[in-house]
Amino acid sequence: MGKANDPDAADTITRIAQHLQSIGHPVLLDAESTPQIPNGDRCERSVLPQNADLLIAVGGDGTLLHAARLLADHEVPILGVNRGRMGFLVDVSPSHLDEIDAVLSGEFIADDRMLLTAEIHRGGEILSRGIALNDVVLHKWNTARMIDFETYIDGELANRHHSDGLIVATPTGSTAYAMSGGGPIMHPNLDAIALVPICPHTLSNRPLVISAESTIEITVHPSSLKQIRVSCDGQEDLGLVNEGRIMVRKSTRKVHLIHPPRYRYFGILRAKLRWGGTHFS
Repeated sequence: MGKANDPDAADTITRIAQHLQSIGHPVLLDAESTPQIPNGDRCERSVLPQNADLLIAVGGDGTLLHAARLLADHEVPILGVNRGRMGFLVDVSPSHLDEIDAVLSGEFIADDRMLLTAEIHRGGEILSRGIALNDVVLHKWNTARMIDFETYIDGELANRHHSDGLIVATPTGSTAYAMSGGGPIMHPNLDAIALVPICPHTLSNRPLVISAESTIEITVHPSSLKQIRVSCDGQEDLGLVNEGRIMVRKSTRKVHLIHPPRYRYFGILRAKLRWGGTHFS
């Protein structure tokens, strides 16, 4: 699958599909985002997980995030090919598609990543539910005013917020929206969650890192209820918070990423964040 309506992604998908066919691998194409190629089977995106052994996501991190949520209930691994911009999660360059051959021959690094589950509750009823690889974000949407809410960690009041919102990030998401909000970068192997306030009115309201085994409850002040939405990975909107109670916790499911043999986490950080531009002599 790939980034929809993107000629570069479509060209790369065609090259990958034709190459895989030439070496005897059957190819299944996502009908929503991939071009038609000779002898290529197309199917609806919803049935891809039941029919694939490996999903190759061609695009940027957003494409891979979408694929991750699609495969959350399945054990299908994901390999990312970068046709986007920053690309923390998509490792393979279009100029090095031979790395796909190495992966198919068993030369790869397996990397299981944490997911978050977010639920909006009203009494004992769950109104909506979503899943996120990067982050769950509570944010204002129809006003320039700050919003008021409280965070509870495992039932204990942690903070009262007067801000533009809150980012609840996984280690994977710590290099995404949370990083732009001043949050810490967390290694993917950490079993932790970061809570990063968005433009807090109080300067002492700092990012907080907690155990991933904790349950986060967010209650919204009645005056802010109509101004707040909750989103997962910036792609799935859980809607208005009718009763002002959001529960976020680590999912029992994981996403299975596949990296080419050359993958090094700190190498990715150095390249993407331009760390260590000079060397000491």
